[in-house]
Amino acid sequence: MKLLLQLKRISALAIAISFNSICAQTQPFPANLTFSNGLMATNKSDVDATASYDIWKTNFIESCSNGRYRVKFDNPSETVSEGIGYGMLLTVYKADKVTFDGLWNYYKDNRNSNGVMNWKISGCSGAIGQNGATDAELDVAMALIVADYQWGSTGTINYRGDAEILIAAIKAHEVEANTYVLKPGDMFGGSSLTNPSYFAPAYYRAYGAFTNDSAFWNAVAAKSYTVINANLTQNNAVGGLVSDWCQSSGAYSNEAGGYANGGQKYTYDAARTPWRIVVDYVWFGDNTGKVYAKKCSDFVRVNLGGTANIKDGYNQDGTLAGQWHNATFVGAFACAAMAGEDQTHLDASYTDLKNLNEPNSYFNHTLKTIYQFLLTGNFYLPPNATLSNDTFAANGLEVSVYPNPSNGSFIVAAPIASSICVVDVHGKVILEKNTSDLSSTIDMNAQAPGLYLVKIVNEDKQAFRKIVIN
Repeated sequence: MKLLLQLKRISALAIAISFNSICAQTQPFPANLTFSNGLMATNKSDVDATASYDIWKTNFIESCSNGRYRVKFDNPSETVSEGIGYGMLLTVYKADKVTFDGLWNYYKDNRNSNGVMNWKISGCSGAIGQNGATDAELDVAMALIVADYQWGSTGTINYRGDAEILIAAIKAHEVEANTYVLKPGDMFGGSSLTNPSYFAPAYYRAYGAFTNDSAFWNAVAAKSYTVINANLTQNNAVGGLVSDWCQSSGAYSNEAGGYANGGQKYTYDAARTPWRIVVDYVWFGDNTGKVYAKKCSDFVRVNLGGTANIKDGYNQDGTLAGQWHNATFVGAFACAAMAGEDQTHLDASYTDLKNLNEPNSYFNHTLKTIYQFLLTGNFYLPPNATLSNDTFAANGLEVSVYPNPSNGSFIVAAPIASSICVVDVHGKVILEKNTSDLSSTIDMNAQAPGLYLVKIVNEDKQAFRKIVIN
């Protein structure tokens, strides 16, 4: 009898594990989303993104001991926290868990007393550049949120808990107190010195939803746009050509003397700004982000005469300051073209980026791969990081969930013979059912009020929706 009971328990456990693997909030690569906001290139292909990823991983990922991985910098014997952030974004969206976990453990091994990674490390150990660089923390925190969506947080790494801790550290040490100005590091900067290319308003909105702190993080997002627009206005900038560094007033900073050109040109820092800002538009539909990204796209399309004429640096008045045509600049402007309202220009920009071949350039090739993930719909907002969006769709499945919010029951409109799975924000399966009609009523009256996620699968298509139960 004991043996029979044990077998029954093992069988039940196996069924539960199997069911959870089906219903888990996981998005294998490629997601190939079509964003609700902006244009998508008609010639986009996840094959291009995969090819870039494979080159990036071969050329820049190195294994350390104890399951750690690092990203090789311009000097291959060094690693910078920025590279770890980029690497964690790429590996989590690629669903490459082993490498992702190794990068995160490397980050944790090299943190300072504020809980952020020292910005430069010699090989697999030993800080040679002390204290944090905020853009790294921002990317890492977003990657951990996606990891919580991809793999859940009940395994060896609690991605959700780690994300919450890191977001709290960013709030405490890398956002200036009382001003909402993003500091460029945990130990310096603020209103007197900031870096517009670090601003990631889409991430901030995700942090707010993820940690139930939206008022604070929405204020940081708003301040980012205030600083960017002030910088453009004060310096009579053409298009969206922000300076590499500035004060929160938008004026140039006398604390930027140690940076290239005193931080006063649109070069290798500022070049990332169009990518970071357009994400706020394609993820959240933010109109301020759209306006800025369109300015960037129109600068290339109108002022430069097309993507083929992009060079690696400009004065803010639009005059040329660089000489090379590379992925750092081409790809960010290509992402901006998603908000540019010109399909032909976006398609040409996508092709231009695809054809650039810089496999041994850490910065250019890493950013090329990230840009391609966004352009192909593989750099997305996971449903565990939004309270303002009602939809997260994959592979083109059209469904509706209403009313939303709901007082306890709601309707899922989906194709006949779909499967419906409802989970809470911690990944716990609440219920599942198969549809026999075009609309199905889901009874949640016995569940606690809060946010839930609904996964609908029909053949090889799937969609996710969030539902709020009052």
